Amino acid sequence: MMKKEKSESLEQVREQIDQLDQQLIDLIATRQFYVDQAVRFKRTTEDAQSPERVQQVIDKVRQKAFEVGTDPDLVETIYRAMIQHFIQRELKEIRP
Repeated sequence: MMKKEKSESLEQVREQIDQLDQQLIDLIATRQFYVDQAVRFKRTTEDAQSPERVQQVIDKVRQKAFEVGTDPDLVETIYRAMIQHFIQRELKEIRP
């Protein structure tokens, strides 16, 4: 878990948020990199959509959110949007 520091000004808070936003974007890009690799192993639209795998990921991230004291519903919403986007990317690769 990242170290959290109390900010002394609004500017400092915004600077921390900007740094976190950059890290989040970098992490999403890395996740996309691996999703793009996974598509090489998927042959059908069912492989890409895999509702069982989606539910496994959602269950896992909800639990992790709960463990660190953040809103599991928010985390689920973010992950469902991200996963749906990645599924659409995969389907474009699988469907000629």
